[in-house]
Amino acid sequence: MQGPAPEPAAGLPGAAVIVLFDGVCAFCNGAVEWLLRHDPEGRLRFAPLQGETAAGLRARHPEIPATLETLVTVETVAGEERVWLRSAAVLRACAAISAAPRWVRWLALVPRPLADLGYRLLARARYRVFGRLDACRLPLPGERSRILD
Repeated sequence: MQGPAPEPAAGLPGAAVIVLFDGVCAFCNGAVEWLLRHDPEGRLRFAPLQGETAAGLRARHPEIPATLETLVTVETVAGEERVWLRSAAVLRACAAISAAPRWVRWLALVPRPLADLGYRLLARARYRVFGRLDACRLPLPGERSRILD
């Protein structure tokens, strides 16, 4: 079942859900690639936490940390931007795509404190386990409109 078309995010035409990620984290880049593959309607936009889009959003939303330890999802709902962090950000990003797998529904049943604890543990070990890139991800052909600076 497909939900309504997303609304534009403030100041970003055509973007309703923006996912901010650590641009040099190999795991985070893999998650972005997974979301791109599972979002054929192009509902999600992506921006590295190290970039200008994230800086602008951070200026409007002080709850977005300056550190790179969390995925952030910014949604526009009825003209108002809402910010989601850690496990809630993952769930909101997955909820925005029509091709979300069943495991996402099961993950939503995990109590948030427990899900956030797992998220923090993974975030703390991500560079050691998955590696670190030398630079932020460059968009592939066909992705440019979805990867923001």
